[in-house]
Amino acid sequence: MTISSTEVHQKLKFFFGFDTFKGEQEQIITHIINGEDAFVLMPTGGGKSLCYQLPALCMEGTAIVISPLIALMKNQVDAIRGFVQNDEGIAHFLNSSLTKAQIQTVKDNLSKGVTKLLYVAPESLTKEETIAFLKKIKISLYAIDEAHCISEWGHDFRPEYRRIHEIIKRIGVAPIVALTATATPKVQSDIQKNLGMIDAKVFKSSFNRPNLFYEIRDKSNPKKDIIKFIKENTGKSGIIYCLSRKKVEELAALLNMNGIKALPYHAGLDPTTRSHNQDAFLMEQVDVIVATIAFGMGIDKPDVRFVIHYDIPKSLEGYYQETGRAGRDGAEGKCVAFYSYKDIQKLEKFMQGKPISEQEIGKQLLLDVVSYAETNQCRRKILLNYFGEDYLQDNCGSCDNCLSPKAQFDGKEQMHLVMELILSLKENFKAEYLSDILSGVSNSVIKSYNHHKHPLFAAGSNKGSRFWAAVIRQGLVLNLLDKDIERYGLISVTDEGKKFFNTPYTIMLTEDRSFVEGEDDDSDDAAISAKFSQQGGGAGDPVLLAMLKDVRKSVAKKANLPTWIVCQDQSLEDMSIMYPITLDELKNCQGVGEGKAKKFGKEFVSLIEKYVKENDIIRPDDFVLRTAANKSAVKVFIIQSIDRKMPFEDIARAKDMDMEELIEEIESIVSSGTRINIDYYLRQNLEEDRLLDIYDYFKEEAQSDSITDALRDLGPDYEEEEVRLVRIKFISELGN
Repeated sequence: MTISSTEVHQKLKFFFGFDTFKGEQEQIITHIINGEDAFVLMPTGGGKSLCYQLPALCMEGTAIVISPLIALMKNQVDAIRGFVQNDEGIAHFLNSSLTKAQIQTVKDNLSKGVTKLLYVAPESLTKEETIAFLKKIKISLYAIDEAHCISEWGHDFRPEYRRIHEIIKRIGVAPIVALTATATPKVQSDIQKNLGMIDAKVFKSSFNRPNLFYEIRDKSNPKKDIIKFIKENTGKSGIIYCLSRKKVEELAALLNMNGIKALPYHAGLDPTTRSHNQDAFLMEQVDVIVATIAFGMGIDKPDVRFVIHYDIPKSLEGYYQETGRAGRDGAEGKCVAFYSYKDIQKLEKFMQGKPISEQEIGKQLLLDVVSYAETNQCRRKILLNYFGEDYLQDNCGSCDNCLSPKAQFDGKEQMHLVMELILSLKENFKAEYLSDILSGVSNSVIKSYNHHKHPLFAAGSNKGSRFWAAVIRQGLVLNLLDKDIERYGLISVTDEGKKFFNTPYTIMLTEDRSFVEGEDDDSDDAAISAKFSQQGGGAGDPVLLAMLKDVRKSVAKKANLPTWIVCQDQSLEDMSIMYPITLDELKNCQGVGEGKAKKFGKEFVSLIEKYVKENDIIRPDDFVLRTAANKSAVKVFIIQSIDRKMPFEDIARAKDMDMEELIEEIESIVSSGTRINIDYYLRQNLEEDRLLDIYDYFKEEAQSDSITDALRDLGPDYEEEEVRLVRIKFISELGN
């Protein structure tokens, strides 16, 4: 079939109301109409959908559009029907959300030749009845949307996508167009091989989105930071991405409690609720949608002004695609991601037990994310380079690194020292352990291996463990070091690293940005406050903070308890910012619930009240976050269930949680001062001698309640879950 440029422009105007094409759209459309395969790499907002929709409307037959999400199909079909008046049969979708009667209507329209575009999920396409029916229909073209789902190296791999080529051959040959907004050269090659379209013409637009601002923030108090950010951008539309459904629900509720119109969106919601929430966002009935990655593919909302990642994504492809939903109209778009290496460790933990090939892919994708988050270079340059595109400017002027460059140093000697230690220990230890040896931390585990007498013990004592951990992470990113996830993160030296070790050369490392290594704000029973003063940084009033630490020491001594049981540093920092002078106000500080406020709070608020009066302090009355009521209901259920001695597995199942989430909730309950008794569960699941060893560690050795420190000090024979459970018992019995 041939069609002139004039006719193509007429169809564009008739169907879509546009006078001109964007970028390479016209060349792509003409290429497909002429019966050729095409691979389209175009950033979000570049107009990919038009590249197959217009050919489908021009060509004889029906175009099969393979799309991964039901919400995306509905959105696309509604949009097409909006363009073509009084002809609802022109576009349909076929997926599990339809009733039998609706499926029959779709088939009737297809048989009559009315339907020009049929959107179908890969799972539906592979059904024998679907294949048999489509064999009877004239197919104009096949469009594989979100084609990165085909590749195991892509950020949203879907096994069903690997069968598309086989199914197409069974239904009938027609031009194939694969489209994606995110594909590295490796992913692109994998897609083309799998679809049998190696010779297809590749249309690649620039991945640069000059209107987007990229920023990585320390994940110390993300909820407070997010609410402050949104209130500074009042009335603007935004998307917040979280990795878990639980966090989506909690954050959406918290935003509403603080006067921000927000709705949740995730795959666990029923289809009606999901559709309603999506439509409410598109129709601007709410300002913010809080979502898992299930939201956003193909959503045509041009004026999203910010995209926030509460959790760092699993891959740069995912990050790029999700941030690409901001500023599709070419106006401003702010992209903020919160980063803590603890989140990376969580994602690594999820990979344990998966096939080795899958682990290797996941590990590499995570390394790319760490490299992006911790880099000192222009973030735009890093992103574009990742997708095989050179960015020639040294300073984009629109990312945090370009606006506020971080210090770098020649890390040749430090990296060599790390490698010397790793090789001397036969590559059998984790990053935290190696960091502690170099910085001279003498704990029970290091002593048990006699490594406090190792020649390199304290060889880098002028720097702390945190510094050496950052050097090791950057060694991983540079492929000089390797981490074996299956063997609990043991660090080894790669072949490339051994070349460096034998012949060291200059490598520029970034000064540690002091990213949060451990705590985030998941324990959000109380209101959260950020670690910033009115001047925009620091941890509040340093004089008051020092006085509060003295009070804590005094209270702990009277109660014969470790200071961290009374309250943690974050709580004191919050007090030094918020100046609470009543027990009710004290409960608004992080980690201080009603129980702790009643038990230990009196001396703290007395001191603060006196300090405020003597120094004429103007106390902040804004930005105290209200917490969501539904959290309290969950906690009450957990407390009552534990009182009834219900198995933890049953409690978790009743609230649709996994064990990790349940333990987090119980930790939140005890950290806020509520006493609970989990002895019945510990007796059933933990040997008494192990329980006593862990309990004694917290009682006699622990300098804080850090699980990371506990696992390091107790040694490799102890599991994280059992240590956390005993810590719950310890805090509850001694502190609450």
